[in-house]
Amino acid sequence: MSRTVWPAYGQAAFIQTGRSHVQAGPNQHPAAIASVAKVMTAYLVLRDHPLQPGEDGPTITLTDADVADTDRRRGHEESVVSISAGEQLTERQALQALLLPSANNIAAVLARWDAGSADRFVARMNAAARSLGMTHTRYTDPSGYDDTTMSTAADQVRIVDRAIRLPVFASIVATPSATLPVAGTVHNTNTLLGHYGFVGVKTGSDKAAGGCFAFRAIRWIHGKRTTITGVVLGQPGHDQIAAGLAAAAAMVDRITGHRTTPDLGQRTLPLLPAPPLPAPGSH
Repeated sequence: MSRTVWPAYGQAAFIQTGRSHVQAGPNQHPAAIASVAKVMTAYLVLRDHPLQPGEDGPTITLTDADVADTDRRRGHEESVVSISAGEQLTERQALQALLLPSANNIAAVLARWDAGSADRFVARMNAAARSLGMTHTRYTDPSGYDDTTMSTAADQVRIVDRAIRLPVFASIVATPSATLPVAGTVHNTNTLLGHYGFVGVKTGSDKAAGGCFAFRAIRWIHGKRTTITGVVLGQPGHDQIAAGLAAAAAMVDRITGHRTTPDLGQRTLPLLPAPPLPAPGSH
């Protein structure tokens, strides 16, 4: 793969239809991945508590402790959704809160619900990573807020490719917004969704990680429908999420040779300006 496919900064990797191996760019090294970590969290929850399309799943009752944890996280300027004690979220709604507005507080709720404690859930995250051959990955929390949750782009492609095979995961990350009982309407931080063939998956950003984006895009290459699943990490910029989105869009354009398909409503994304800015405070 020509070096010209890869972003100028950070690291990236992808896998495409019909090819069994991950293509990794230069500079692969364990680095903070921010909220891209939530892909593994959602994957484990759905593996342990499978949902069929259309099912909402069991309900999770939020507690005073969850509210206190949310207030603490909000005080640290983490990405959270508003909740109240006694509120009931279905499994699907909790996953929507996790994956669309990237709620760290709901990552903690899901971890305790699934495994009994965050520590036990993190142990399961690392066991799953090992089973998937993610040899340069170490999770230390379920949300990715910890800078010590680290991975490579190539490793993250493995879990993204596995998670998006789950129909409920794929449908949630392809959703622009959802409505929660207390938080109301929440919006997907992935503003590329529905444009240029992008159908998911998860943004991430913080000071340590830079702009990160795990993505899936469907394009046509030489007349064949091709799915590209990839990850970009460590993108610099004042708006880190926009930087991650722009790097992914440019990478997909280079992989496909700008061969977009009008009947999908696509057009080639110019490198400048960047995609529309997501809501402030996204993680």
